[in-house]
Amino acid sequence: MSTLASPATLLVAVEEVTRLVSGVALDRFRTRLTVETKEDGSPVTAADRAAELAARDWIERRFPGDGIVGEELGTARVDARRRWIVDPIDGTKSFVRGVPLWGTLIGVAEGEEVIAGAIACPAAGAGEFVVAARGEGCWWNGTRCAVSAVSAIEWATVLTTDDRFPRDSALREPRRAAWRTLAERASVARTWGDCYGYLLVATGRAEVMVDPVMAIWDTAALGPVVCEAGGVFTDWEGHETAMGGSAIATNAALASSVREVLRVVGGA
Repeated sequence: MSTLASPATLLVAVEEVTRLVSGVALDRFRTRLTVETKEDGSPVTAADRAAELAARDWIERRFPGDGIVGEELGTARVDARRRWIVDPIDGTKSFVRGVPLWGTLIGVAEGEEVIAGAIACPAAGAGEFVVAARGEGCWWNGTRCAVSAVSAIEWATVLTTDDRFPRDSALREPRRAAWRTLAERASVARTWGDCYGYLLVATGRAEVMVDPVMAIWDTAALGPVVCEAGGVFTDWEGHETAMGGSAIATNAALASSVREVLRVVGGA
């Protein structure tokens, strides 16, 4: 059985484990690695597995009754009410090419609600880290942070991971068209992708980040980070969930207008 833990306790815990895991990944960044291809066509390396093993060991020792959902090594204790959801290297395509815009994502969920999460991008500049828990705010490198107040799409910076969008999905064309409509209206449109884009939204340096297809380990940590920074995090259909499928993160001022553009053009 999972032990009780307050949001404040989980804020400290998820920060500790995410810093640990991102450090394991950083130690292997820009080293010689063999890149394998998973069944879904995405890359994986020994660095991904080593980082996830570090996370699982930490969780097992401190929260032994909790479940673990990891991208690389599967699920432990599927019936546990509280689960730690781990993406050891989000953006492995960037990682293996020596590009610093990758990160570590860890979220903590109770039932279907993610109550704490952290994003670590240790190779970006001097290192970037955000952590949040329900009711405890969002903290960027130790300082409380907030989304921007930009209130018009025409003034906004909008981001996505890859504007080609999923190659083998019926969602590809309508959602790519929706992204292009949004991007054409925005002041700046960039593919500063994976978790780094969501970190930028939470810290007020971008207004919108969207991804049309995601897994639970891609999204779990993002929800509390964006929401505790004062933003809005939903799936593409507008449901307030951080449990996978797709993602739209915005500041509060643009929440409705951005989702209306994506809904109308993208057919959500």
